[in-house]
Amino acid sequence: MDAVSSKVKRGNPLPDLDQLDIESLKALVLAKHAEIENLNLLVLKLKRMHFGQRSEKMNADIGQLELQLEDLEVTQAAAEPLPAQLATIAVNERVSKKPARRPLPVELPREVETIAPKQEACPDCGGKLRLLGEDVSEVLEYVPARFKVIRTVRPKLSCACCSRIVQEPAPNRPIDKGLAGPGLLAHVLVAKYADHLPLYRQSEIYAREGVELDRSTMADWVGGASRTLRPLVEALKSYVLSTEKLHGDDVPVPVLEPGNGKTKTGRLWTYVRDDRPAGSDGPSAVWFAYSPDRKGEHPAKHLKNYRGILQADGFAGFNRLYETGEIVEAACWAHVRRKFFDLHEGHASPVAKEALDRIGQLYGIEKEIRGRSPDERREVRQARSGPLLDAMHAWLKTTLLKLSKKSELARAIQYALERWTALLVFVDDGRVEMDNNAAERALRTVALGRKNYLFAGSDAGGERAAAIYSLLGSAKLNGIDPEAYMAEVLRRIADHRINRIDELLPWNLFPVALAKVEAA
Repeated sequence: MDAVSSKVKRGNPLPDLDQLDIESLKALVLAKHAEIENLNLLVLKLKRMHFGQRSEKMNADIGQLELQLEDLEVTQAAAEPLPAQLATIAVNERVSKKPARRPLPVELPREVETIAPKQEACPDCGGKLRLLGEDVSEVLEYVPARFKVIRTVRPKLSCACCSRIVQEPAPNRPIDKGLAGPGLLAHVLVAKYADHLPLYRQSEIYAREGVELDRSTMADWVGGASRTLRPLVEALKSYVLSTEKLHGDDVPVPVLEPGNGKTKTGRLWTYVRDDRPAGSDGPSAVWFAYSPDRKGEHPAKHLKNYRGILQADGFAGFNRLYETGEIVEAACWAHVRRKFFDLHEGHASPVAKEALDRIGQLYGIEKEIRGRSPDERREVRQARSGPLLDAMHAWLKTTLLKLSKKSELARAIQYALERWTALLVFVDDGRVEMDNNAAERALRTVALGRKNYLFAGSDAGGERAAAIYSLLGSAKLNGIDPEAYMAEVLRRIADHRINRIDELLPWNLFPVALAKVEAA
């Protein structure tokens, strides 16, 4: 490694560029590019790994790496242009890999700014100018969000004969006597729960726009909105749990304990209904539930009336659900694969590589049959996946005999063998997936939010968050803008009949968005 590359890799300040020859400048560019590429690969690797209790530090590491990568890319973009000769070398050797510029969305509003020549006649001969054509370019601009005040005026009319007073009733508000309109309430909720901006930060942002909104005021709005939305969340829960196949998972969340200022670990449980991979055109939805701990009594309570298939990880708290046979356990191949993946990455284990290859063949078949009917999926799985699984089972048992029982590789194999019956459920039931990734995807928003703020100030705060996450997450699953959905719900719900609350579920309010998701 030359001196220039060595300095760059050690993170030392850049050398004086004016004193470097072309070869040294070339080495500098290559070294910086390699650093960016390495950071990109590391970020991607960390993102592939699962989240949960063991990944709290990992989430912070990803954030730090992304900040470092962002800084490097900004620095590279802000640098002076390269000398012509070095620029040619860089292009020829494909050092720069900028992404292709995407066209600007056609649905965005356009403002046309025409810049006509100042001359009214030809500057050379004075002749009349005629239109030859035009050059058109576009720039993406941002107009900051703005507040407005809606003043509602209700004239009072009096009868000239009998003095009867006539006046239209005041319109209902999302929060009784509340100051916030539905659009502002939706914005506050989405910023807090989807964009991970705690209320005190929102207060600071709004103050820059000249509107003073205390954190306590917005806290009242969040609480009031959650009360208003409670019947809709119950309707969403009923829809999610009325399916024949459910994905379930949970994630730890820090919660402030009242009185002593310390935190405890609560749990956020997610239950996902998503049958699109099995060719269903039914809407997808997610329901979240909060609990102050991870005792098995909580999922037992959540699913006490559920009958069907539950696809989940190997958490022992789910076991009591399967005892009566009314809920069938379907295990997750992604959890099995993850254990072998970690061993292969850490130790380059040939046994782990063999396991990954075998599991990869199964996923290859799943990719081919995604979106087909349950009957078609079952037929293909029985014909192609079944023999592969029989061979894998025999290989795992034979391999285990050759390993120390205390080795990590043996534990990974035992994990698979102990759940083998549940891991095979997908073969004979085309409704079931190979893994539980649908539930894990639903929990990613929560994992991201924990980096930015203490999740909940109390158990009640955790329950409110679960309710809002349910609505926002279900909107996202159906391709609907969560803020637009929440604003429309809050605009209607105060006047909506409780026995028709299902009409406010995301796919009923925005059926066009659902049609687009199905077509995709």
